[in-house]
Amino acid sequence: MSDEQASQPNDDSDAEHSNSGTGPQTQEIRHSQVSALVPEKVARGVFSTGAVVVQGAHEFILDFLLRMTSPQQLAARVVLPPSVVGRLIAALSENLKNYETKFGPPHAPPTPQTSPSPDKPVQPESTSQQQAVTQQPAQQQASAQELYDQLKLPDDVLSGAYANAVMIGHTGTEFCFDFITTFFPRSAVSCRVYLAAANVPRFLDSLKHSFDQYQRKLAAMKNPNPPPAPDPPPETI
Repeated sequence: MSDEQASQPNDDSDAEHSNSGTGPQTQEIRHSQVSALVPEKVARGVFSTGAVVVQGAHEFILDFLLRMTSPQQLAARVVLPPSVVGRLIAALSENLKNYETKFGPPHAPPTPQTSPSPDKPVQPESTSQQQAVTQQPAQQQASAQELYDQLKLPDDVLSGAYANAVMIGHTGTEFCFDFITTFFPRSAVSCRVYLAAANVPRFLDSLKHSFDQYQRKLAAMKNPNPPPAPDPPPETI
């Protein structure tokens, strides 16, 4: 459900039933997002192989990537107000639990392996070197600037799609995210994204981490000067 308020000036008929006869009127409006309109241009949705959560000053930006192409592409960008992110985390956590109950834990994406060149003999490696090679992909984390330098950013998705509600569904292989604008008089899907089930736990962790950082910043702004530590007890000689 979404609650909105609409303000409009009085017309002649309103003035007859108003105590003051002048000034705007405010009316609370309720409408459901369950029957959201799905525009034709977003009905097919976009497929994503990964997502990046970016925390702005007044909003959260969800960048859904397509890494199957070269260069990698920004498949969809969704802009959410902070108040929606907490509800998204709760809804996605519940959906993931339902998925695991029915299908089991999502399988992690396979790790790419580099095959040795046939014209070069394979040299034996020490144990420490083998561990370094194995851990290297997990330790390499590109910075935000490096990541976006390698991305193709289409003009039609650069500004993103705003949403203030989300509906989530899933099958055995993917999750579907319907990002919705609940504006009066009709809710509408502003962006539809399909994400492979194996990538959903990582996406959820990114959402939680970013939202936790936002809450800590908010708390620091409300209490910029923490109370001083109490004086230590006097030493007894």
